[in-house]
Amino acid sequence: MFGGLREKLRAARDRLGSGILATAGMPAGAKAEKVPGALSPGGAAKEQPPSPSSPAATEPAPTAGPRFVDKVRVLITEREQKDVADALSELEMTLLESDVALPATDAIIASVEKNLVGKHRKIGESVDALVLNALKAALLDVLGAGFDLREYIRKHERPVKILFTGVNGTGKTTTVAKIGDYLRKEGFTVVIGAGDTYRAGAIEQISVHAERLGIKVIQHKEGADPSAVLFDAVQFAQSHKIDVVLADTAGRFHNKANLMSQLEKIKRVMKPDLVVYVDEAVAGNDAVTRAAEFDRTVGADAVVLTKADMDSRGGAAISIAHTIGKPLMFLGTGQAYGDIVPFEPAQVVDELLEGGS
Repeated sequence: MFGGLREKLRAARDRLGSGILATAGMPAGAKAEKVPGALSPGGAAKEQPPSPSSPAATEPAPTAGPRFVDKVRVLITEREQKDVADALSELEMTLLESDVALPATDAIIASVEKNLVGKHRKIGESVDALVLNALKAALLDVLGAGFDLREYIRKHERPVKILFTGVNGTGKTTTVAKIGDYLRKEGFTVVIGAGDTYRAGAIEQISVHAERLGIKVIQHKEGADPSAVLFDAVQFAQSHKIDVVLADTAGRFHNKANLMSQLEKIKRVMKPDLVVYVDEAVAGNDAVTRAAEFDRTVGADAVVLTKADMDSRGGAAISIAHTIGKPLMFLGTGQAYGDIVPFEPAQVVDELLEGGS
């Protein structure tokens, strides 16, 4: 998953580290060792008196050029240093070429630059670790905290009503089935509302999924008012003490006013606790733009990206939470019902920067 971005980020990481080392005039893998008289993290020199038994107590210290710790500190606090500036420029291009949205790219570059400032660096930390930690911090900040659906359900009054929205053909109905399966395995009871009443075969599609999974479906005939279907689904859940209502809806284009107006009506009738926007990871910046428009028009509380297993760039996953201010909840990673994983930012960042190929 996101293999292309993973390789590019590792190359950028190496380039940043090499730039620092080259300018400091030190070999790769070198560490900034703690030495007497070196600058403390606060910037003031601390004298370390030699022990009486040490040869340094009686012999003058040999003269030497600037120590590595001082060289690196000077390098990374002077922003005009060409090697680091060039490496950051390459990182910026890497992100943009991977469909990371410009606001997210800008935030990552600014964070990496900020976290390479020496005042926060631990004495003894290698340059590679310094760069790795800066990249991790930047990506985690942009990705946000994710969204733990299990914890949300546990803390809220039942039934928890979840409305799924999105663009035609992005795998929304299958995602509803996958999340239903996921929640059942986590010990929750689930009912599905077949609110996609206009697309030919949509009711049959969700019904087949639900039958395979052993989940109850509330449905009306084709062409029925989707608001009425989802109202009945909520009523069923309340009367049968069901934990979660998963409401499927017809796919909508964000620029179609009448369809978006219908979605507003569904929200008024159903009163969902969560509105979840579903799109494809492979759509890149288009997914980010559409999600922002959906959020402005009808609101969104979280995002699910499908086809993440087919996306080598990773731009939408990196961008969407930062750009629209809504967390990623799940990533779809295949065709099977179990091919959906909760989005865990720390795990994604570790995989991008340190995971296998």
